Amino acid sequence: MVNPSAGKGRGQRVARQVRAGLAAAGLDTLDLSGPDLDVATSRARVGLSRGIDALVVVGGDGMVHLGVNVVAGTGVPLGIVAVGSGNDVARDLALPVHDVGASVALIREALDGPAAAPDDAAPAPAGIRALDAVAVSRPGEPAEHWYMAVLSCGIDAAVNDRANKLAWPAGAGRYVRALTTELSAFEPFGYRVTMDGEVWEGNGTLVAVANTRSFGGGMRIAPDAEPDDGLLDVVIADGLSRTALLRLFPRLYNGTHVSHPAVQVRRARSVLLEPLVSHGALPPVAFADGERLDALPLQCDLHPGAVRVLARTLGS
Repeated sequence: MVNPSAGKGRGQRVARQVRAGLAAAGLDTLDLSGPDLDVATSRARVGLSRGIDALVVVGGDGMVHLGVNVVAGTGVPLGIVAVGSGNDVARDLALPVHDVGASVALIREALDGPAAAPDDAAPAPAGIRALDAVAVSRPGEPAEHWYMAVLSCGIDAAVNDRANKLAWPAGAGRYVRALTTELSAFEPFGYRVTMDGEVWEGNGTLVAVANTRSFGGGMRIAPDAEPDDGLLDVVIADGLSRTALLRLFPRLYNGTHVSHPAVQVRRARSVLLEPLVSHGALPPVAFADGERLDALPLQCDLHPGAVRVLARTLGS
């Protein structure tokens, strides 16, 4: 499955390289791409019903998100050729980024299994790595969505939502413009966050439920998160002034924001996110893996080993 717009239009060309590389290894490929999310998802699920050995997604975190929603709980492994703009999931899993040859070689090795145990100087063998994934639902309702990386419903989600609605400028300039607009009228949001039965209530700037470390093209929102430890990292930044928020924001790129006195990190397997307007403004619509989900309340439940990924099986 390929996102034709990934990597500023490189997606289709990369997809041809991927198919050629897999064919050279004696593997049959089936193109399950579609013109939009719904068609692509439908085609991918048809592919699963035909007994495919793996689903390979070509693009960025959005394509990984789509793939996770297709394969979660099925046992069919997910291969990732990371050629998008952010590629946070690939980086957190130590997968090749913008290296089609290395990505194809890893996928081929993972499907075949390593020929021999590596020595200390060799890279860890490729194989099928069982990773946690998060099911998202309305409270009390069946889960309708999965994500692999990070769900956010704070100022970053508000900026993401606004940027997606802007026609100009192109590229990263949209996010700068969106951030400026959001900050001009910013006031902390009100939340009730229930983590394995423990309740936190207050006004917040950032609230993120992380399975992996990074989002937003390299922001290390949860620097200690691991996608196979059976726990979610819940990052909460208490209400901050605009000036304090501007000072904190750059620290997300190296993960040092977690040492700020206004920031706390808690771990849980089940997280309920609810708006609490008595404590602040209505929180924005939530985003997961950079994709728009829905307004709060939302329930996030971790499922250990729900997604199998073609990756290096040892080391980091």
